[in-house]
Amino acid sequence: QVQLVESGGGLVQAGGSLRLSCAASGRTFSRYAMGWFRQAPGKEREFVVGISASYIKHYAESVKGRFTISRDNAKNTVYLQMNSLKPEDTAVYYCARSKFDSPATNYLNYDLWGQGTQVTVSS
Repeated sequence: QVQLVESGGGLVQAGGSLRLSCAASGRTFSRYAMGWFRQAPGKEREFVVGISASYIKHYAESVKGRFTISRDNAKNTVYLQMNSLKPEDTAVYYCARSKFDSPATNYLNYDLWGQGTQVTVSS
């Protein structure tokens, strides 16, 4: 059974950094595009960043220049390095697997989701 498990969330002050990890248990990790989404209380699920199987990246404008996505196929893991965090970054962050090799912004293009990890940024 394929699963995604996020870790690395926590409480930080504005301007601080966190590194999230998403570990996949499947055997075909490298062929899929992966993405990070986030959802704050009372808000819609929001695309953060995606990375294709060929390492092409697509960032939301709100995080561009501050967040960096990477993947290590040998370890079946995708990472999200978050720097210069702002209070508006506070949300539950979800790792997701795309249905195909595309760092798409639409959540409907993703067919597998992790349980989420809480990120809280204090002002």
